[in-house]
This record gives sequence, C-alpha cells and structure tokens, in this order.
Amino acid sequence: MYYYEKLLRCNNNLRNTKKVIWILSAYRSDSHAYWADRLLETFNEFTWFKLELPGRHFRWRIRGNPLSWLYQLPEAEPDFILATSMVDIATLKGLHPRLANIPCIYYFHENQFAYPVSKSQIDSVEPKMVQLYGALAADKLLFNSNYNRDSFLGGVDKLLKKLPDEIPDGVVGTLREKSDVLPVVVEPVKGNEVKNRKLILWNHRWEYDKAPQVFADALLQLNRINKNFELALLGSRPKIKPDALKTIEGQLGDKIIVNEKVSRQEYHHYLAQASIVVSTAIHEFQGLSVLEAASAGAVPLVPDDLCYREQYAERYRYQAGDSDGMARRLSEWLVDMPRVPDVSRWYDEKILEDWYRLLKNF
Repeated sequence: MYYYEKLLRCNNNLRNTKKVIWILSAYRSDSHAYWADRLLETFNEFTWFKLELPGRHFRWRIRGNPLSWLYQLPEAEPDFILATSMVDIATLKGLHPRLANIPCIYYFHENQFAYPVSKSQIDSVEPKMVQLYGALAADKLLFNSNYNRDSFLGGVDKLLKKLPDEIPDGVVGTLREKSDVLPVVVEPVKGNEVKNRKLILWNHRWEYDKAPQVFADALLQLNRINKNFELALLGSRPKIKPDALKTIEGQLGDKIIVNEKVSRQEYHHYLAQASIVVSTAIHEFQGLSVLEAASAGAVPLVPDDLCYREQYAERYRYQAGDSDGMARRLSEWLVDMPRVPDVSRWYDEKILEDWYRLLKNF
C-alpha cells in the first residue's frame, strides 16, 4: 500500500479519475477472492462494480455464469470489464449486445488446458472452449505466471490441431500478441526471528490436484530416517476425508501440532513459525501459498514442475511425484537448513505500479 500511495502522490491529478470498472469473478475461491478484494482495497480511486459467484460446482460455474448473471448487470455501462478466465465473457457479451464494444481484460488465475482431471471426472472439452472463446473475445489477456501463459497457448495449439476442419490460421498468434504476465501481488507475512526448526508446513487444499498422497508417502519415509519433525497441516479439506490425511493422522498423529483450516490470523501465526513449507502439487499456476510461507521465512520444497521452475532455484525443487526424493531432502534440511529464497519480487513496488498503469490507461 505504501508504494501505491507514493505513486499517486507523484501525480495528484490522477485522484480525480473515476473510471468505472466491472470486476467479474465466476468462482470465488481463496486466491480469486484475495485478488479481487485486494484490487478494490488498493485502487479505491476507481469506481468498482464487483460480481462474484461462490467457489463450488466448478463445471456449472464455468459454463453457467452468463445465465446466473442474466439480470444482475448494471444498466450503466463500464469503461471496461476485468473478468477472470472462469467467466464465459463471449456468451455474456452475446446475451447483452450493449457490452459488445466494451473493452475487456481476461485474467487467467489458471487455464483449463493445463488443469489435471481426477479419476472421478470426465475430461470435457467444454471448459477449454469457454476459455478459448473468452480469450478471442477479450482485448487483453493477462496471466499470473509465464507457465500459465505458455501452457494456455500451447494447449490451444494442440486442441486446434485435433479439430477436424475449418480452423482459421493464426489463432494462437493472435492470442499471443495480446498476452502479458502480471502476477497477483503477494502480501508478505512477518516471520518469527526464532523459527521452529522441526516444523514442516502444508498449507494447501487437500484435493487431488495438490497430490497429498505424495506428501503422506514422503512423511512416512521421512519418519523412518529422521523422526525429529513436527507438522502443521492447514488448508481446506473436503467433506470426505482424503486417504492421505487419514494416513498421516493414523501413523504420525504425535507429530501434528495443528490439523485444520484456521483463521487468517492463525494462518499467519503458523507461517511465521514454520521452517519448511512443502508442495506436491500437480497443478499450480502462481503458487501463492508457498510464496506467502516463503515471505514469512519458510524454506520451500516444491516439485521441479509447473510455475515453480520460474520461482525457485534448483536446490529448492525435487523430482515431481518422487516421495522418496522429497523425504531425503526433508531429512537433510532438518539437519542443515538452506537459506530462504528471496521472493520479494512478487510483492514489490513494480507489480503494484504495473497494475495501476494497466487500470488507469486501459
């Protein structure tokens, strides 16, 4: 916030701006909510209209949001629309012809071309087509990481090559030309001066796309070679407890100091204590939870994959899916902890400035 206020003081005339921006988010999950709320709180010289839908029933949300919002859009038109890639913006504009020429920024927290499908799901092309049509209908595409952008463009290219006929040339090139990377700003968490050197932190959802079974297997192996550790198991969990969590509770219960989704204040408390934060994700486009923990002074151990390759040096990465390799690295770090990597570029002045310039000048 300090950097943003400093930027405004450089040009007092900007305070008189009252540009109207609609922010449309069709899936209010934790990271999406944080992004939208932070924009509104930070850039309060714009007039915002925020429309969101609950973060549940994913397949219905990505396809049904134009119907859900059919009678909820304001009569007055905005200067532009900032919509997440969960929004079917092409259909929304079609249902509301007055929006046809309203500029639109399409923000990708994730993309369906790089999203893993669970064993219980049907791999449908529909979510991909929603995002493809949305990207074509939008004036600018923004991604929260290089990996997100590149996997989207690569996924579109592969999909188009599979379609039977009548596919125009240059689609991927057109999308690439209007694509940029602009991360979600991370609010740093203050860490403790004295860390709990034994505390390993898990701060992710307990869902298939975070691969918690790899984490559970690694912990069982770690317990065979180095028993001197403790666990903070945070993050939301489904109604039916996953097998991985049952395994950890059943065999390593004496290691657990917390095992629930906690309040934001308590969340910061455990981030401040932890010495190591881990990820076993098979889907991650910016990795906000690991960035937050690293900002608090926890050393990240992450897969050599996804967005992590552009964020952390090789020493902080292990072969994706290799629970034994993860266990060996944890055992080594419990004895000799490496330096915490610098993640300040995800919460520094430049990202806030870039967001402001975009919103001001678009």
